[in-house]
Amino acid sequence: MSRGPDATALLERRLRIAAEAAGVSIAISESAWTPWASATFNGARHQLTLRSDDAGFAPWLTALPDAELPLRGHLVADLIVTGGTAGPAGSMATIEVLTVEER
Repeated sequence: MSRGPDATALLERRLRIAAEAAGVSIAISESAWTPWASATFNGARHQLTLRSDDAGFAPWLTALPDAELPLRGHLVADLIVTGGTAGPAGSMATIEVLTVEER
């Protein structure tokens, strides 16, 4: 019996939806995660590389840490933009996201 998409798939889908709603087209070129747990929560730390050639990419990234990113069965506990570059071929940014399982 399938439990549905995992937190990584849900997060990637939600990021694409959020970008599209802002009129920004993104590509996720790299995505990795590691399990994470505290005394009371289980979850994952995600590292993603996003690419775009849209002018609205930088403003969208600036607002992303405060954006609502609902994920079925999970909460986005923290999101930070850890790096980025802009060039003639487009822009790239790295984000780190902590998701925790809802109970």
